[in-house]
Amino acid sequence: MSRDAGEAEAGGMKGVAFPAWQGRHYVTLAELLVRLGSFGLDLTWRVECDEIVDPRCVEMEGQSADAGMDTLTLLSLTTPFLQLIDAEARGFAGDSLVVVLTEVDSSWWDVRAVDERVLSELRHHYPGAEDL
Repeated sequence: MSRDAGEAEAGGMKGVAFPAWQGRHYVTLAELLVRLGSFGLDLTWRVECDEIVDPRCVEMEGQSADAGMDTLTLLSLTTPFLQLIDAEARGFAGDSLVVVLTEVDSSWWDVRAVDERVLSELRHHYPGAEDL
């Protein structure tokens, strides 16, 4: 998938990948949004889902079209528990892409960010995280 992987790499982003399943716990998009902390709070999001597994996927894509949606709106659409299959959420600060959250086949998360602190937090919290 990684629709914007080239754009992310060109923008100086680094990334980590880790299993979406941490034991019996599935890491949701909502959980990742919370893990972004203050870095993610004021971002504008655009979301694309390759597989529509829940009506909320359609709503996320619709609300993120054009100008995008704020973090709290995205968070409200991903809770309670929403397991995605092949989806990507791109976070923008103004016109700059600053974070890309890519869920791969409901098995892995690839996270790219311009802020190393975000990646450090994910490495610390999710065992098995590997640099991209």
